[in-house]
Amino acid sequence: MASDDKKRGGIVETIKTVVYALLIAGVFRTLFFQPFWIPSGSMKDTLLIGDFLFVNKMAYGYSYASCPSVRIPAIGINIDAKDICGFFDGENTRLLAGQPQQGDVVVFRHPVSGADYIKRLIGLPGDTVQVLGGVLHINGAPVALRDGGQFEEEFGPQGPYRHRPRCENGPVGNGGICAKSRQIETLPNGTEHAILNITTQGSDNTPVYTVPAGHYFFMGDNRDNSTDSRVPQAAGGVGFVPFENLIGRADRVLLSSGGSSMLAFWTWRADRFFKAIE
Repeated sequence: MASDDKKRGGIVETIKTVVYALLIAGVFRTLFFQPFWIPSGSMKDTLLIGDFLFVNKMAYGYSYASCPSVRIPAIGINIDAKDICGFFDGENTRLLAGQPQQGDVVVFRHPVSGADYIKRLIGLPGDTVQVLGGVLHINGAPVALRDGGQFEEEFGPQGPYRHRPRCENGPVGNGGICAKSRQIETLPNGTEHAILNITTQGSDNTPVYTVPAGHYFFMGDNRDNSTDSRVPQAAGGVGFVPFENLIGRADRVLLSSGGSSMLAFWTWRADRFFKAIE
């Protein structure tokens, strides 16, 4: 009898330990850092498919979007941040708010779908943003650009979704060199970062967007391969993003996998370990 009680007590303690560990992990993820894995090429070459990073949630304070969404389709789990912290939604405010800076690389919730996106902050509240001939204009003035050489990658399936990159140098076969022109863009506050060009397309010439109060305008660094604020939400894009939808700032890549799985350690990119995000 005593032995059975001891076994039951041991099982209860194990369950309690697991529950406590999950609670602690949940609090840590909600308040401090959230893991994020790059699934697409919209931020090349700043971020590559397979980069793994932690998002700094303390940078901008906290809102309902700070609560994690838990989605595991394989076993039918779909818990949205609004299901947990929806009572914070609706005011477009944040607790312990910190102001984002132009040029920050930010993870945010899509205003319609709720999916997590990562893009560069281009337009602050009150700014006007327009792209003319592929050149970004902020408040009526073109940003400074200088040549950044060429970005090259192997043409082939990338990441778990096996997407193939678009190339400026035309169709190339598997294993061929897929090239894109690279420029260094300088924003009005002095922030510099690389952008890529693939082709001339509609997103190279846009209307003038005026960023409303309490909202932000985001763009991907891989300018011709990014769904971002240049496309309104009604047309399937991102549009203007409310302040409360910001999750956090991406500061540093921890590790990076060039294969289809983060577990494939032989595909890790050694040159990207702890790489600062600029």
